[in-house]
Amino acid sequence: MKNFLDKDFLLTTQTARRLYHEYAADLPIIDYHSHLPPDQIAGDINFENITQVWLNGDHYKWRAMRANGVDEDYITGKKTDLEKFEQWAATVPYTLRNPLYHWTHLELQRYFGIHDLLSPVTALQIYDESSKKLQSPEYSIRNIIKSKNVEVICTTDDPLDDLAHHRKIKADGYEVQVLPTFRPDKAMNADDLAALNLYIDKLEVIAGAAIHTINDYLWALKARHDYFAANGGRLSDHGLEQVYAEDYADAEIADIFIKIRNNQSLDATEALQFKSAMLYNFALWNHEKGWVMQLHLGALRNNNTRGLSELGPDTGWDSIGDFSQGRALSKFLNRLDTTNQLSKTILYNLNPADNELMASMTGNFNDGSVAGKIQFGSAWWFLDQKDGMTKQMNALSNIGLLSRLVGMLTDSRSFLSFPRHEYFRRLVCNLFGDDIENGELPNDIEWTGKIVQDICYYNAKNYFNFDQSK
Repeated sequence: MKNFLDKDFLLTTQTARRLYHEYAADLPIIDYHSHLPPDQIAGDINFENITQVWLNGDHYKWRAMRANGVDEDYITGKKTDLEKFEQWAATVPYTLRNPLYHWTHLELQRYFGIHDLLSPVTALQIYDESSKKLQSPEYSIRNIIKSKNVEVICTTDDPLDDLAHHRKIKADGYEVQVLPTFRPDKAMNADDLAALNLYIDKLEVIAGAAIHTINDYLWALKARHDYFAANGGRLSDHGLEQVYAEDYADAEIADIFIKIRNNQSLDATEALQFKSAMLYNFALWNHEKGWVMQLHLGALRNNNTRGLSELGPDTGWDSIGDFSQGRALSKFLNRLDTTNQLSKTILYNLNPADNELMASMTGNFNDGSVAGKIQFGSAWWFLDQKDGMTKQMNALSNIGLLSRLVGMLTDSRSFLSFPRHEYFRRLVCNLFGDDIENGELPNDIEWTGKIVQDICYYNAKNYFNFDQSK
């Protein structure tokens, strides 16, 4: 019987162990999609305790605590950091077979050298030991990042952000590239006209010009897109239930925008047309600059209206959606491809029932200009765990080229999440190791090791061209 979380964790064969330890383990990390707060990196702060870095903002843990019967006051409420940590420690033993059990102990080991299992018995000792380390200079945020051999981090930023924190990080000469990602979801949200008009009003101030027409609006947003590029941006990101690809004429969008500015309600078709037009224009700007477009598809958000009203969005009330993805996605990508204006694109899928759909969709629009131009992105959100990652890689292997995958990302708000790259790399090596030992792949360790290294690091390095941002 193997020991829990030993050096060969998740590696079930000798070949898998060799691939991981000799080829994958020491590679740098390119974390091209995260929700890390750039202000904290710019300030290079130290967290006072592990609750602040581990539990604040982590709705994965919040959901588990709620499921375990923990009162909300110990999750997002006014209880002390120690009391919240104690409730998390009491929950962890009940997370067996949830990925949180692995991540929790992997992070305790990798960041703090703590090998004890977290439980009510060990909670206070682990809290004190980890918190003492977090207050020391070597555990400032920038040093935490560097300690995990991170080369690039891409944050997720609204177009209205002045990117002052990114500029400070770069001016300080920080060794890790911290780059912004253009996330314009609020700029196209025609479902909430009051919020959209407030957004447009703020954009007017930043642009220094009135926004009365759709052309005014697109000009001002394009200026923000240009500004992101000038500050190192290389990616856009869009969090959508499904891609918007409604037919429209430019004159219709012009009229719809006038209605928006006059706070006149839109019907369902008009809202879809506006979103479709905005998404299409964002995609054109991405192609113009050689950016990568990311489409996160399939989340059914804000299901619990009571929880949403009390705590706001991104607090643990989202789930997998069962949206129809294929036809609209094909139509959107094809419209761009028809004029050869489809940029490198990553499709992230949240519903495992659509894995093969997404994997096959990428093959429709790969044109030989770039290896892996259209990517079926790594398993996302509810799926970034052992089973979900393995299913994503198997679907891509069967239908496309796993060898051209641009690897893993944290998609996290926590500075202790970088071991998710290790978790992914171990699973990659285990897949190939199993196939070699089963006689399904040749026992060519050198070539397979190269493929593993490409998936874990080099594909992303070549795909994103982050070096140009320095």
